[in-house]
Amino acid sequence: MRKVDPEKHAARRQAILDAARTCFARKGFHQTSTAEICAAVGMSPGNLFHYFPNKQEIIGAIVDQEGEETAAFFQTLGARDDLHAALLDFMDLVLELAADAEFSSLALEIAAEAGRDPAIAMRVGRNDRELRSALQGLLAEAAARGQADATLDMADAATWVAALIDGIFSRVAVDGEFKPKNQHATMRVLLGRFLRPQADASTVTAGA
Repeated sequence: MRKVDPEKHAARRQAILDAARTCFARKGFHQTSTAEICAAVGMSPGNLFHYFPNKQEIIGAIVDQEGEETAAFFQTLGARDDLHAALLDFMDLVLELAADAEFSSLALEIAAEAGRDPAIAMRVGRNDRELRSALQGLLAEAAARGQADATLDMADAATWVAALIDGIFSRVAVDGEFKPKNQHATMRVLLGRFLRPQADASTVTAGA
């Protein structure tokens, strides 16, 4: 029996996910066939099934990976000295991702599939809970350091930030004139005023 090379296996698996991301974003999840994913990655259908049994598991793995990447990013944010600034930098990244047509289209495809497939909905829901938990932890620590409004209910504040993230992607989908890359300054003012300690809120300006 041939021994599997873990590094080669992981690389091929990642290549499938990368190709599937592009295909799902451009054509839609249900409009993309496994044959098209195979063609994009340069792999036979029989070989593909050594890595994923079906398309549902491919999109599920994409959801899992996005959750892992978000968790890793929040680990780096938590190590920052200024957590208020760290959160605003995170939201800058959200705007950059929303401006990426492929990323934004894929996010909407995943959301749509979560509405149809309970298994995908569970994975998306887990990512959402973990995101809100990470936001809540970041905000609570920021408040403890005097960098965020300690009078806020941190769970509610985290939910509102998560809702803002969802809204950015929804706005991109319905409003062709909305350009996320043009919204950094306004986002920083609005979110900064919402999160700043009350004594500092009146001093927040564009670029804060």
